[in-house]
Amino acid sequence: MAAAASREGLVLQTVGLKKHFGGVQAVSGVDLAVPRRDVRAIIGPNGAGKTTFFNLITGDLPHDSGTIYFDGEEVSGLAPHELCRRGMGRTFQITSIFRRLTALENVQTAFLAHHRRQFNLFARARSLYRDEAFSLLDRVGLAEQATKPSGILAHGDQRRLELAIALASAPRLLLLDEPTAGMAPRERHEIMALVARIAEDTGLTVVFTEHDMDVVFAVAKRITVLHQGAVLAEGAPLDVRANADVQRVYLGHDGGSAR
Repeated sequence: MAAAASREGLVLQTVGLKKHFGGVQAVSGVDLAVPRRDVRAIIGPNGAGKTTFFNLITGDLPHDSGTIYFDGEEVSGLAPHELCRRGMGRTFQITSIFRRLTALENVQTAFLAHHRRQFNLFARARSLYRDEAFSLLDRVGLAEQATKPSGILAHGDQRRLELAIALASAPRLLLLDEPTAGMAPRERHEIMALVARIAEDTGLTVVFTEHDMDVVFAVAKRITVLHQGAVLAEGAPLDVRANADVQRVYLGHDGGSAR
């Protein structure tokens, strides 16, 4: 009963999550608690275990031990599509879109999959969820690009399209793995500010990994720092910025304030 009470109000929780590859402990007993409406950044140097941790949460990798809870229910071992049906969305480091389809068709396809109508893709797909798809494209700033093949869109616009695709599944939790990878500095701030606005407007909970510290400190409500597969520090941005261990291990400072 006490354990259930401790999960109340949490969208995502991991308890003692572990994963090893041979003799390498990639994720080493990570405890994470993400409350509703949080915008949580997970940071750490290369090899810290961020993407592996994401893959464990989303079911893309099996974990060795530990427990995963989503909206208070244990979801350890569920497949990615089952988690998506429950309201967990995700984007990846590498852009994953149908490059020959238009931006609008990409989002329509996501709606079709979410509503389990994927077998109609080659029948009446162009007429299904068109308004809903266009509305999402407008929300992420791609209304004028709706009829263009997604493969010719600029990289930043492809990232926006990925966000629209993820939102089409009506997630309560959205996990973004390096959402600004390959983007110019200004574009990084723009897309993450967009994510923060959408989260604020819809009550969406967001967990994201990111290397750009300016973006992290500008957007995140709380930050979790991983180092060698374990949690090194956690807290509000100002607290993490001032943490001596974070400055030493991740940001490369021996003292002073993290940028």
